Amino acid sequence: MTGRLLSRGMIAGIAAALLAFVFARFFGEPQVNLAIAFESAKDLAAGEPPEPEIISRGVQASFGLLTAAVMYGAAYGGIFATIFAFAYGRVGRFSPRALSALLAAAAFVVFVLVPDLKYPPNPPAVGLPSTIGLRTGAYFGMIALSLCAAAASYMVSRPLIRRLGHWNGVLASLGIFIILVAAVQAGMPDINEVPTDFPATVLWRFREAALGMQIVLWATIGLLFGPLASRVLTTAAADKPFARNG
Repeated sequence: MTGRLLSRGMIAGIAAALLAFVFARFFGEPQVNLAIAFESAKDLAAGEPPEPEIISRGVQASFGLLTAAVMYGAAYGGIFATIFAFAYGRVGRFSPRALSALLAAAAFVVFVLVPDLKYPPNPPAVGLPSTIGLRTGAYFGMIALSLCAAAASYMVSRPLIRRLGHWNGVLASLGIFIILVAAVQAGMPDINEVPTDFPATVLWRFREAALGMQIVLWATIGLLFGPLASRVLTTAAADKPFARNG
């Protein structure tokens, strides 16, 4: 059954990646082109030669972006299905559809929203080459700390639910998560390398598109995987009596 859930998760991930690719193609790529044009104009004004294109922008914005999105979606869909298989029946009495939607929402918050609030994505021409290592390490460190905060809030949720009741216990657990995240973000270093003359509208719309792409991806995985997993689980439950009789 886990193998069948894994294949369904990869199918949901690929479908989500295709929708995310369409979203990025129409909303994200125009902002990337504007940022590249800004960088090229700045280099031209400084008398610097343009950087050679190893891969053309046409390929990057089409086949390159599609390939990366599909690989990303398939991997995340498989991981999502594995976590679902472990959580089903262990994390509350949720139906497959409800659990799938809940896990997708939690994944978006932990792995996307919390890190992006501290270190939002930037288009080309933003960021210094000498700080790539620092920025990458800080971003993945924020993801790890966000995951730790989520795990800690989940561990204390059951004692809080028993003591305060289900609704109050859940709210208290969410409050603990928010406090931990706020403390972690306050302790992480600030990185601000946006040029003063960079167009604010391009930066804002690029970040909107990047966040929107993630919303499309995780919403599709959560909503599509639920019905697929429900069919697998229903079939497995129906096969059990026959297996015992045989």
